[in-house]
Amino acid sequence: MTAPTLADFLRARRDATTPTSVGLRGGERRRVPGLRREEVAMLADMSVDYYIRLEQGRESGPSGQVLDALAAAFDLDDDGRGHLYRLAGLAPRPRGDRFAQRVDPELLRLMDSWPGTPALVINAAYDVIAGNRLGDALFGGFPVSRNLMEKVFLDPAARSFYADWEAAAANAVAGYRLAEGRSPDHPRIRAVVDRLLATSPDFARLWNENRARGKRLETKRFVHPAVGELTLSMHTFDVAAAPGQQLLCYQAEPASRSAEALSLLGTIAASGAPGWADVRSSAS
Repeated sequence: MTAPTLADFLRARRDATTPTSVGLRGGERRRVPGLRREEVAMLADMSVDYYIRLEQGRESGPSGQVLDALAAAFDLDDDGRGHLYRLAGLAPRPRGDRFAQRVDPELLRLMDSWPGTPALVINAAYDVIAGNRLGDALFGGFPVSRNLMEKVFLDPAARSFYADWEAAAANAVAGYRLAEGRSPDHPRIRAVVDRLLATSPDFARLWNENRARGKRLETKRFVHPAVGELTLSMHTFDVAAAPGQQLLCYQAEPASRSAEALSLLGTIAASGAPGWADVRSSAS
């Protein structure tokens, strides 16, 4: 069997895509089962001649921008988009929704079902876009900023909250270097970096070291003003339904002093004691 080509894929997707599914008028008599070549070219904002050359296999090496436009024209999901890129011999580029603020309601319900596990959802710029009650309580409701980088460097309480602030700060900056490398031109990442370079000499020092390291299973040590010391393992999961979002979960060793402190913190948060209001971001 001959391996499918980019041209094969484009023809198949054009035949399978109905006009109404991509916002075009349907109903008139058509000689093709799906879209016309001119319609695909219009939806992808490219010349008809160039699209025809792609579909006939006479044009090689389309850019990532062209592939993104074709993926949008055919309304491809992430799997389809990735397949399109692979057929063109390229690795998929990060999607523009890496900074989406909407969190899937099903994920929020899952987080709410973990009353003993602090959980946060962040985007690629480390903005905390959702948190369950215990997650917000662990971080004190984010009084200065709902951005984890700004929490580390701009919150006056951070140096006492993080038991080893220097290590926490170095890890945070190394992770942000990786995020900046993936989306170097995104204005939100740039805004966070520019603000911290202008206001935090410690951030500037660590940023200039140019270390890059992604989030992974780590042990985090906190000193919480309400419950004292906590040693928690942090697990990081990519949110498949929203590229760029990550789910952070914090767990204590069962029957440990930290587990007791986490339980006490949950009781304080559930009671609505001052300073621990539920400030979770809206899912909409």
